[in-house]
Amino acid sequence: MQPFFPVGLNLIGRTCVVIGARDDREAIEKEATLREAGAEVTRITEPTLLRDADVENAFFVISTPQNAELSARLRALADTHGFLLCCIDQPQYGFVAMAAIAKAGPVRVAISTTGQAPAVGKRIKESMQRAMDERFARFVEAVAARKRRAAEEHPGEAGFATRRKMNIAVAEGFDAKISFKYPDWFNDESRS
Repeated sequence: MQPFFPVGLNLIGRTCVVIGARDDREAIEKEATLREAGAEVTRITEPTLLRDADVENAFFVISTPQNAELSARLRALADTHGFLLCCIDQPQYGFVAMAAIAKAGPVRVAISTTGQAPAVGKRIKESMQRAMDERFARFVEAVAARKRRAAEEHPGEAGFATRRKMNIAVAEGFDAKISFKYPDWFNDESRS
């Protein structure tokens, strides 16, 4: 499958729809994440009762039931009405593959396998989340404060070059190290 183009969406005030049973963990998480991003969220907890009108004015629709008939119907509606569509674990129907997101303060690191290996994406997210601890969040806030201070001290176009140098220098000395450990079956196959 062709990799999807990674992007962040500004959803403030946008109409989003989440389709999934009331107790569906994935739907609950997606609804919370959309609300956190400022979206106006409508939740459809009974997919069999979905009406075309429920999604026709949406900007973004996320469907969690892995039901090919529902997903094909949503794809046809998305093509007609022009909304972004994500059918969880069914990337062939949608335009959006959900990324695993590690969060700390204002930082969001998205990991995507374009729906091909979500368990791997989840493991990377969990490792990133552990690394992006409270100290990391405080560091990012301190960097942002210095950036604001540079903008106040060197305003406008005349201060652009100075601000840019200051904003680059504030991250000097920061580093991140990432490594991967592979399962035995993969190591064995790699040696063959």
